[in-house]
Amino acid sequence: MTVMESSSARTDVCAAAPRAHPRPEGQDRYTISEVVAFTGLTAHTLRWYERIGLMPHVDRSHTGQRRFSNRDLDWLAFVGKLRLTGMPVADMVRYAELLREGEHTFEERQELLEATRRDVKTRIAELQDTLAVLDHKIDFYAGARRAPERPCA
Repeated sequence: MTVMESSSARTDVCAAAPRAHPRPEGQDRYTISEVVAFTGLTAHTLRWYERIGLMPHVDRSHTGQRRFSNRDLDWLAFVGKLRLTGMPVADMVRYAELLREGEHTFEERQELLEATRRDVKTRIAELQDTLAVLDHKIDFYAGARRAPERPCA
């Protein structure tokens, strides 16, 4: 069972428009090196995600090698988005735990995501202010180069 699956019939959708998968359902048994190539994550990161509980149920081959599915790729894409928000890893792990617990955790998951959304909106506002300062400085220097030189008296 992957991290996105629960005992209930309803599962959490991770992305509005997921990337196309390299292989169709049923043929989606990726090695760790294939996932590294597809996601840009390192093998070390993938193993760490598994160790901390962010991806606790990665399937294994008969020889013990990790085998990832399309659902795992979707989950990794979602985790990548959460990382971009600045969500702490502990909160990501908590979200994954809540997801595995089932539908009765919808409210707590929503609260985690709403708190992260508020943080992102605050950071966006800070970045917009910073961008305005940069634009002002750039305009100042562009104007200074266009201004004619004043003769020295």
